[in-house]
Amino acid sequence: MSTAAPAPLVAAEGTAEAPWHRLDLRMLLIRPVLDLVRSLPVLVGALVLGSGNSWQWIGLAITALTIATGVSHCLTSRYRITRTQVEWRTGLLLRKHRAVPRDRIRTVDVVSEPKHRLFSLAAVRIGTGRHSHGQGPGKDELVLDAVTRDEAQRLRTLLLHRKAVAESVDATAPPEQLLAEVDKRWLRYAPFTLSGLAVVGAILGTVYHFAHELNLDPVRYGPLRDLAQRVTEEPVWLTVLTAAIGLLVLVAVLSVGGYVLSFWNFRLTREPGGTLHIRRGLVTTRSVSIEEDRLRGAEVKEPLPLRLVGGAKGVAVAAGLREGKGADKGGGLLLPPAPVGRVREVVDDALGEHVADVPLVRHPRQALNRRITRALTSALVPAAALFLPAHTGVLPNWPWQVALALVPFAALVGWDRYRTLGHALTGRYLVTRSGSLARTTVAVRRDALTGIVVVRSWFQRRAGLVTVVAPIAAGRGRYHVVDVGENAGLALADATAPGLLTPFLVRRAAE
Repeated sequence: MSTAAPAPLVAAEGTAEAPWHRLDLRMLLIRPVLDLVRSLPVLVGALVLGSGNSWQWIGLAITALTIATGVSHCLTSRYRITRTQVEWRTGLLLRKHRAVPRDRIRTVDVVSEPKHRLFSLAAVRIGTGRHSHGQGPGKDELVLDAVTRDEAQRLRTLLLHRKAVAESVDATAPPEQLLAEVDKRWLRYAPFTLSGLAVVGAILGTVYHFAHELNLDPVRYGPLRDLAQRVTEEPVWLTVLTAAIGLLVLVAVLSVGGYVLSFWNFRLTREPGGTLHIRRGLVTTRSVSIEEDRLRGAEVKEPLPLRLVGGAKGVAVAAGLREGKGADKGGGLLLPPAPVGRVREVVDDALGEHVADVPLVRHPRQALNRRITRALTSALVPAAALFLPAHTGVLPNWPWQVALALVPFAALVGWDRYRTLGHALTGRYLVTRSGSLARTTVAVRRDALTGIVVVRSWFQRRAGLVTVVAPIAAGRGRYHVVDVGENAGLALADATAPGLLTPFLVRRAAE
C-alpha cells in the first residue's frame, strides 16, 4: 500500500525563509497609461517636429522603452517580510535588491490615489524617518506601489505592531477607540487657512511661464483685453478694491475645496497595542500609523487668521515622521483646522495627560521691551531707508508713508508676541508657547530629551534673559523657551533635565 507524499511546508511570514510576494497584476492596466501620459511631450515633439526624419523614430523608441520599463517593474517586483528586514527586488535586465531593517522602520503609510482606487489597490510607503528637512524619499523609503487594500493593512499591522494584540489588550475590548473625526461644520475654518493663496500663486505662475515661453501677452486677447481696458478707465481705488475682493473670494473657494479633498473622512483612532491611526482624504486617501512609544509630544498651531476665528490644528511630535514639507505632508496631523477647544481635547487624549491648556508662567518685562523694540525697528528702518530716495525724487512718497503707517501694527504684533510667551512643567511634559502671526503651543516629553541647552545673546545678557533649548529626536529637532529670566531659566533647565546642570549650577553658586 502506497502512502501519499506529505504536502510541502510553506515558510511562515517573518522567518528567514519567508515567501516572496508579487505586486498586484491589475497595475498592468494602469502603469502603461500613466507612462504614456508622462511621455506625451516627447511623443508629440517627435511626431510634430521630427516628421520625416530620424528624430521621429527616436521619440517613438523612447516612449516604447518608458512603457516597457514600467511593465517590467510590475512583472518582476517581489517583496517579503523576514524576521529582521523587509526585502524588495525588481528588474529584468538591471536587477535591484533592497533591504530595510525592521528595527529602523518608523512609518508605514497607506496611500490610495484615484489610479489605485479604480481597482481597489493601494501603495504602501515604508519609511525609516531619516529623510527630513527637504531631502527626497528615494534612499530611505521603500514603496510597494500596487497591493490590495487588505494586504496593505496586513503589512501595516505586521511592520508596526511589534507586540501581539492579544497580549496587550483585553479580548473583550473594542478593536479601536475613536478619538476624533471631521465635522462638516469645520469647513468654516478653511478660508482662514489661506491654503488657496498658494494654489492661486501656482496657477498664475504657470500661466505666466507658458505665456512667456510662447511670447504671448494674455491681456491682448479675449475677455482679458476687455477687462484690462475697463481697469484703465476705472478709478485706482475701485480697481484695487475689486481685485482684493475677487482674490479673497477665489482664495476662500479654493481653500474650502482643498480642505474637503485633504481632510474629508478624517478619523483619528487608538488601536490595540498602543498605536494612533490617522485616516484622511476624499479622492486620494491616506492612512498613517504612529506608535505611541514613539510619540514625543504634540503641537497646537494657531496661525493668526485661524486664531482670529477661534481655530487651530493639532500636530504630533513623533520620532520618524517626515518633516521636510511640514507635518501635514508627513502624516503627523492629529486634527485638521477645527475649534481650538476641540484641538486641545484631542491633543490631551493623544498624549494621555492634560497639557494643551495648562496655566503658563509669564516671562519678565524685559522680554516685552525686546519685542517692542524689534517690532518698531522692523517698521522704522524700511521707512527711513525709503524716505531719502523719495526726498530726492527717485521714488514717490507713498512707499515710506506706507512703511511708517505700519508702525502701530508692528507695535501691536510685538505686544501680542510678549503676551503669548509662556512655559510650564506638568507631569512628563515641558510646555512652551511663542509666536503671534504663527502662535504655537508645544508639549514635549522630558524623558525623551537628548539634553538641555541654555543660550543667550549679547542683548539677552544686557537684559538678564536666557533662552532654554530642549533638543529632541523628533519634530523640528529642538524647541525653545524664549526670553525667560536668567535665574528662572536655569531653574527651569535643571527641573526639565534633573541633575544634568547641577555641576554647573553648583560651580556658578560658588563663584
